[in-house]
Amino acid sequence: MTELAFEDLTPGRVFELGTTVVDRDEMVAFARRFDPQPFHLDDDAAKTSLFGALAASGWFTAGLWMRLYVDTVLNNATSLGSPGGKDIAWPAPVFAGDELRATMEILDARRSRSRPGLGLVTLRAQLHRGDTEVFRSTFTGMFGTRDA
Repeated sequence: MTELAFEDLTPGRVFELGTTVVDRDEMVAFARRFDPQPFHLDDDAAKTSLFGALAASGWFTAGLWMRLYVDTVLNNATSLGSPGGKDIAWPAPVFAGDELRATMEILDARRSRSRPGLGLVTLRAQLHRGDTEVFRSTFTGMFGTRDA
């Protein structure tokens, strides 16, 4: 199996990470534990909310993207973690049963000046339901170089 390294992560490259279907039980269990707002937990409360139906926590949605990223890229890469990012957005709600498509785009890549075997890659994460963007984030991934 070919391992992805820093050198493979060139600006402009887009990775299709696959799709996932939002499972209601997982969505509610996550909300119950980590984001127990009524519109994430209670159908009646959600109906009268801005969303009009039970909506997934944005953090759960981010986790769905992360799972696809790990399965498609990180498990086969020289990943060394992430120091963080600069934005995260949930421009549209996510509901149980939604099929979401994940992508990752490489925005920038540079070698670390202080650690020559380390590359810093700026990534854009996105999830879409059809043509509607439901999640996006820009963050830095750290990857080992082939000559490390």
